Amino acid sequence: MSMRSKVAIVGVGRTPYSRQKPGEPLINVDQYIAWAADLALKQAGLTKNDFNYEGLGVAHAEVAHTVNWSAATAENLGISPSVLLRADQGGASCSAMLIRAAGMIEAGICDRVLVVGADTPLNIPSAAPGLPLSPERTRGVYWDFQGPFGMMGATAQFALVLKRYMHEHPGLTFEQLGKIAVSTRYNAGFHPGAIYRKPFTLEEYLDSRMLSDPLRLLDCVPIVNGGLAYVVTSAKTARTLTDKPVYLRGFGEISNHYPGSRALPDVTETGFAVSAPKAMAMAGISHGDVDLFQPYDDYPFIAMMTLEDWGFCKKGHGGGFVAERDLRFHGDFPMSVDGGQLSGGQPGGAIGGFMPLVESVTQLRHEAGERQVKNATVAAACGFGGIPYGRPGRSCISYILSTEP
Repeated sequence: MSMRSKVAIVGVGRTPYSRQKPGEPLINVDQYIAWAADLALKQAGLTKNDFNYEGLGVAHAEVAHTVNWSAATAENLGISPSVLLRADQGGASCSAMLIRAAGMIEAGICDRVLVVGADTPLNIPSAAPGLPLSPERTRGVYWDFQGPFGMMGATAQFALVLKRYMHEHPGLTFEQLGKIAVSTRYNAGFHPGAIYRKPFTLEEYLDSRMLSDPLRLLDCVPIVNGGLAYVVTSAKTARTLTDKPVYLRGFGEISNHYPGSRALPDVTETGFAVSAPKAMAMAGISHGDVDLFQPYDDYPFIAMMTLEDWGFCKKGHGGGFVAERDLRFHGDFPMSVDGGQLSGGQPGGAIGGFMPLVESVTQLRHEAGERQVKNATVAAACGFGGIPYGRPGRSCISYILSTEP
């Protein structure tokens, strides 16, 4: 059964982010969740009491010191939901709960769901915040094949993926990847909540310090503390709450995508090659209908591979696609128009996945201020979670949001 436009998002919230500099107040995960929820509820014209006997979705905080149990989160918020949703799919958690909420609402189990997420990876002293404590990095293939060889973090792991991509597709240049980083920072300059807003040039990108060859400093996402939330409800209820409902028009999901064989998968292809066509088919759109693209962009080359696997261009042609287009919010292919995670900041690996949704909704409601994409009616966005051994991503979720059903 098609789930096209059966639900709509009626409110989003994004707290200010923090790099936890000396003198800044120490805010914990529960406080960030309450803050983000309050912002989303106010935009939706609802109160927390409207979610008694309804639904609550809670994304896991990736850093082990910030475990936020779903029922305890409901208690902290002061609500009594009849449905609890939980997602532990890293940066795909936000979009996974959107799909689960849509199913619950369509089944008549509840009419609305408040989805929240926050993380504070910078609240603990560590050379690599969160990484020594993350359960994924304390057992299994990580310590069999990666940890013993110094693979201490996403940058080192993704560096190998990029190396392989450049071996298979030698036409990709650092200038093309740098254009993504430069354009994203340009867009961030128009978002008051972005953690880094000062523009930089392509030359500055190329001159930035090499961290894990071939990834540079300006390839890497800045870690921040923060929280985000959204409210999703039935399309019928949404139209009674706002004259700006944003419909979930289509979606697709895949986890543990193995292009090729399981013994030797192609690490240059993500699961978006499977989930994006499903999302677009459900939405009934083509690539030319997309007004803005909000990928999970923790690294420029991940955004570029996502472009390819969504079908905007052929595999191996992503660099050329980027070189030929203007990725700024007023350009011919607006991408990461809020500054994305690359310049906006990543509030823990799991919670960063809320950002494409929040910005897409903001743009489709035409509330983005100076960075508003002109005449935006259709947004394509992604959730991307996990860094498994031998593949570029574990969970890949694609979805289409629209101002029209």
